[in-house]
Amino acid sequence: MDDTDSAILRILRADGRKPNSEVAQAVALSPSACLRRIRMLEERGIIRGYTVVTGSDVEEGRGVDVVVQVTLDRQTEDYLSRFENAVRQCPEIRECFLMTGDVDYWLRVRTESVAAYEVIHGEVLSRLPGVTRINSSIAMRDALRPRRRGRN
Repeated sequence: MDDTDSAILRILRADGRKPNSEVAQAVALSPSACLRRIRMLEERGIIRGYTVVTGSDVEEGRGVDVVVQVTLDRQTEDYLSRFENAVRQCPEIRECFLMTGDVDYWLRVRTESVAAYEVIHGEVLSRLPGVTRINSSIAMRDALRPRRRGRN
């Protein structure tokens, strides 16, 4: 991977639907050469797919993001595997990272309300295999998104 490939990736991360002709122009390649590089990045697994990011429900006053730190009883491969398989069954858990440090997992949970998160906490998270501690933090806003006028 060279600087041109890195530039292509930066552009596609920002806008995965950007027309190939515009990507090519931005990285000083012909459209066919640019498309070949993109296909090569896909074949090598560097680009694994494309996704749609929708507007934030939190910005519109609907929905809650909760950052959850989970500590397991043990860190054996069996415990980790059982936990991760159970997490995949809960669609509200949008991200799950195995961590180094004081906690074993970091989750991002997306619910419609704090009350809905309370149900997920009691009926899902606390019942996941091997869980000994759960620490939840509710996000007030996404600080990387521009704030709307008239809102604090």
